[in-house]
Amino acid sequence: MKRITILAAAAIFAISATYAQAASKDYILNTASTGGTYHPVGTAISTLSKIKLLPKKKFSLTAVNSAGSGANVQALGSGTADFAILQGLFGYYAASGTGPVSAPQKNIRSVTMLWQNVEQFILANSKVKSGTVADLKAVTGSPMAMGKQNSGTIGSNSVLLSGLGINIKTDYKLIYAGYGPSADALANGQAIGAGMPSGPPTGAITKLMAANSGKFTILDVTDEQAKAMDGGRKLWVPYTIKAGTYPGQTKDIKTIAQPNFLAVNASVNEEHVYLLTKAIYENLGFLSAIHPATKVMAVKKAMAGLPVPLHPGAARYYKEIGLEIPAHLIAK
Repeated sequence: MKRITILAAAAIFAISATYAQAASKDYILNTASTGGTYHPVGTAISTLSKIKLLPKKKFSLTAVNSAGSGANVQALGSGTADFAILQGLFGYYAASGTGPVSAPQKNIRSVTMLWQNVEQFILANSKVKSGTVADLKAVTGSPMAMGKQNSGTIGSNSVLLSGLGINIKTDYKLIYAGYGPSADALANGQAIGAGMPSGPPTGAITKLMAANSGKFTILDVTDEQAKAMDGGRKLWVPYTIKAGTYPGQTKDIKTIAQPNFLAVNASVNEEHVYLLTKAIYENLGFLSAIHPATKVMAVKKAMAGLPVPLHPGAARYYKEIGLEIPAHLIAK
């Protein structure tokens, strides 16, 4: 009898567990390749959801690696992903149906800015006149390192410098390389300038500045230049690289940054997006313990540079804590 009772209890437990699992909602969160920052940050958000939301709220996210922002826009459009991490520029492309996106993707909404890609334009001091990105226009015909072919780096550099009247493909002799090799090209004279968007301090730039004291400048971006480079996209926002961030840097550098952001399909449950947004900002310490990129997250910066309207669930949380929602981020 005792054995039957134990077996019955085990069967009931198994049935209950199966029912609970079936009753919960598992959302797919597309990230990027496992070697970058998108996937571990996505895994951190996924882990947070499984610990904080699944037991009582009966939903969670599962991080899935992907080919990156372009593929993620397609996955959101086809419904094979519910959430995705996107580069801000690809969010803009999706909203406007421009660039590599053939038609506006009306289904994409924002949850939060995650961390920023800070624009860092470097130029040999022999070519520096104003100390701003205006100097990049005076070096046409010169060898410049603006990113690998078909990379997000060269894509964003192309967009930004076009706002200053520079066509990097025709005005420069491009050196196609990643950040480390680009820094090496600067150091050995193969290139006189570079564009390396990243979260400072960027290792390649730190190494360059440390080994080549007084030879290179990270250029400032004035308010007027920032407006021209953004081109009305409302994507790039002001950013200050504090003095001392890099070897030999004695003053603040005024530049701009675009967001990497958490996107979501408009069809995802409003209550779930609200609870996820709330969980993220009430557990920033948990996220930063898993990946340092999230250390820069703060609720006051949650809407900085977002390229698509907020999901109503996220907007509800921000309103609840007293933040004002900009008009262009209110879904219609």
